[in-house]
Amino acid sequence: MSMAGNLRKVTSLGRVGGLRKVARLARRRPRVDLSHPARSPLGSSVVNCVTYRDGVRVPGSGDLVDAVERVRKNRDGFVWLGLHEPTDQEFAGIAELFDLHPLAVEDAVEAHQRPKLERYDDTLFAVFKTVCYVEHEQLTATSEVVNTGEIMVFVGEDFVITVRHGMHGSLGPLREELESDHRQLAKGPAAVLHAIADHVVDDYLNVTDAVQADIDQVESDVFAENGARTDPGRIYQMKRELLELKRAVVPLARPVEDLATRPIRVVAPEIQAYFRDVLDHLMRVKEQIASFDELLNSILQAYLAQVTVAQNEDMRKMTAWAAIIAVPTMICGLYGMNFQYMPELHWKFGYPLVLVVISAICLALHRGFRRNGWL
Repeated sequence: MSMAGNLRKVTSLGRVGGLRKVARLARRRPRVDLSHPARSPLGSSVVNCVTYRDGVRVPGSGDLVDAVERVRKNRDGFVWLGLHEPTDQEFAGIAELFDLHPLAVEDAVEAHQRPKLERYDDTLFAVFKTVCYVEHEQLTATSEVVNTGEIMVFVGEDFVITVRHGMHGSLGPLREELESDHRQLAKGPAAVLHAIADHVVDDYLNVTDAVQADIDQVESDVFAENGARTDPGRIYQMKRELLELKRAVVPLARPVEDLATRPIRVVAPEIQAYFRDVLDHLMRVKEQIASFDELLNSILQAYLAQVTVAQNEDMRKMTAWAAIIAVPTMICGLYGMNFQYMPELHWKFGYPLVLVVISAICLALHRGFRRNGWL
C-alpha cells in the first residue's frame, strides 16, 4: 500500500499516534517518491517534497515520513514540502505529522486570508498575497489588471511547508534558484521564508511598474484633445484594481517588520538583516500605490472638470444660436400679428427689406459670438 494509506491511517488515529507510530506504519510498505507529481500518494496537491542538508538537496528524499524521521533523528537539515490547494483530507495527515496548530491548518486550507504572521509555539505561520499583472491589449471598463493568489508558509526548526492557492506564483523557479545558492540555503528554513517573501515583494514591484504604464495611458487619454469623451469606467476600474493590489501589499508591512526587527526563535539574526531589505522594497511598493491612488484621484477630478468645461461650452453654443434665432423669430412674430397699420406693410420693397435687416442682425450676432469664442 502507498504512503496515502499511511497518512489516511494517521488521520484516523487522531492525536493518539505520534511520529514514531507513523514511522512504524510507513516501514511496512514500499516507499513512494513524493517529488514525482504524477505518482504523488498524497494526491495532486503535492508539488514537491525535498530534504536539504548543509544547503544541498538530498537525493531520493521524496518520502515524507522517512525524511522527517531522518532529519529529526540526525538533527541535521530540514524538509521542504510544497502543496497546491490541498483539501482537508489531504492536509490532515501532514498536520498530524508536523503537529501544526488547527487554526493555522484551517487558514491554510480555506485560503482568502489577509497577509499576516502568527506564532504557534515553535512554528511560524505566514500568509503572503501573491499578485500578477494580467496582460490586455486595451484597458477597458471591465479589464482585469491585477490577479491575486496566496502562499501560506509553515516554518519550524526542521521543516518548511508551503501551501499555494491560485494559478500563478509558482515556487519552482525559486526553489531552483535557492538550490544554486548552497550557502544561503544552509541557513535553514528561515532562509526559505526570506526567499519567498523576497520573491513575493519582487512580484509587487513588477506589477506596480506595469500598472503605472496603464495609469500613464489613462492620464494621456484624459488630457488629450477629446479627453472629456474618455470612458470614465476605465478610471474607476483602475481604482478597483489598485485597491486589490493595496489589500495585498499594505497589510504585509507589519509581518515583514516583525520578521526584520523582533526576536523570533526560528529566524536567526543574520536572516533578519535580509528581511530588512525586503521591508525596504515593500515600503517602496506601498509608497507607489499611495502615489497611484492620489494620481488617479487627480485624473478623475481633471476628467470631471473637463466634462464640466465641455458642458459649459455646449451651453454657450446653444445660447448663442438661440440668440441668433430669436431675431428672425421676433421680427416674423411682429409681422404675423395682422395689424392694418404697420410700417412698410404695403410697400413692394418691404419684404426684401425685412429679410435684409434680419440677415444683417444675425450676421452681426454670429460674428460677435465667434469673436468671443462662443461659436
